[in-house]
Amino acid sequence: MSSLPRELSALDVSRETMGRLETFIALFQKWAKAINLVAPSTLAEAWRRHVVDSMQIYALHPGPRTWVDLGSGGGFPGIVTGILLAGKGDGWVHLVESSNKKAAFLRTAILETGARASVHAIRIEDAPAEIQRCDAISARALADLDLLMQFGMPWAEQNPSLRFFLHKGRDYQREVDKALGRWRFDLVKHASIVEPDSVVLELSNLSRKLQ
Repeated sequence: MSSLPRELSALDVSRETMGRLETFIALFQKWAKAINLVAPSTLAEAWRRHVVDSMQIYALHPGPRTWVDLGSGGGFPGIVTGILLAGKGDGWVHLVESSNKKAAFLRTAILETGARASVHAIRIEDAPAEIQRCDAISARALADLDLLMQFGMPWAEQNPSLRFFLHKGRDYQREVDKALGRWRFDLVKHASIVEPDSVVLELSNLSRKLQ
């Protein structure tokens, strides 16, 4: 297994947490042969491309918080965040995934790793009625920024301190410019430690512009 990059050394990942991550990777590789959890071309680099990429989200917003992970799919970053929270013994991740097959995988991953998480096999639009409040929202390779803001707005209205942590590729500025037409928000761009052309966008103070 590849060693953790120095940028994540501040996480102080315990031996127990590393064991949970290894269990998750093995389970992920097994299930990925049967259902499409991620792009097949990335499976050979699952640790770096998916696990470490997910860990940087927690590094940006550590601590025992309540997360909503939208379109959880193969468990990135949601299950990884839940595993890191298990090491702290506090916090929770609500995994929102409408695909029953992927939801079944996520439930199995939680059982086998002890991740602090639960699965909501519902459409994202229906999630705010089931998940009343959260401190942070994550999403990876799901939708453009404008739609992600629309999805997250019900939680932002409930919690003014809510923050979004969104993985985006090289075309992120186009999405930011489009979103500025409809939304007000504070934005911090974090360079990805995994992909040179990618970023993690941290959004806060979200509100709609008057039309």
